[in-house]
Amino acid sequence: MAKKISNTKQSKILRQSLANRFVHWTTALSVLLLIITGLGQLPLYTRYNVTKLPGAEWLGDYFITINLHYLGALGLLFAVFFHVVYAFARREFDIFPRKGDMKESYQIIKAMLTKGKEPASDKYLAEQRVAYLFIGVSLLLLIVTGLIKTFKNVPGIELSHSFLYWNTALHNLGTGLIIFGIIGHLAAFLLKENRPLLPGMFTGSINREYVKHRHSLWYARLLRDGEINESNIDVSETHLRAVDSRHDNYKNQSL
Repeated sequence: MAKKISNTKQSKILRQSLANRFVHWTTALSVLLLIITGLGQLPLYTRYNVTKLPGAEWLGDYFITINLHYLGALGLLFAVFFHVVYAFARREFDIFPRKGDMKESYQIIKAMLTKGKEPASDKYLAEQRVAYLFIGVSLLLLIVTGLIKTFKNVPGIELSHSFLYWNTALHNLGTGLIIFGIIGHLAAFLLKENRPLLPGMFTGSINREYVKHRHSLWYARLLRDGEINESNIDVSETHLRAVDSRHDNYKNQSL
């Protein structure tokens, strides 16, 4: 059994595996490249004289931006495919949305703003699972409409002007949604309670005491499964069975 402890002092717990970090940063860089080059296709940069800035001339070159756009699309497609296959192969569905996430997200946000008590959380907060769903749907919209925009360039393929118009409109909508999602994702770290999660996307590990305090369901499960250990801890069998039952229910709801 792979240990989740990242050092001998047990001060850190591994939250994001190397595979998760690979998917996260591949997706982030691909989407960033897609947004930058996609806006260049409009062409906003030439219209608003961005191309006159030092080193920005290439943003107005259609052939450069379109080729980089395709490169970003390939990176995104690979990251999404890898993520889905990896998650189902290892049955890791912690980040998948669950029933009641919206209500729990409201309770968590309310608790952060009012300094109240948050509901017990698993490996991911309910609001993180909701954000995952929002960004996932936005990316799916971008991928499907983007593939159609590419498909129309295949010789012999004829698509109606009205269909292409609405496809382009949905592609632009997806772009707006993903930009909004990214802003919301980054803004979440303005809240002090979320900042300890940030190192996990770089090193993979986060503070053990933070996990114990804010992700108590996950922490108790790690203890029960022997993936971490703690001396003189008082965790009753009743509590562990309750945690196990809730976790299994969440997994079933995710599937």
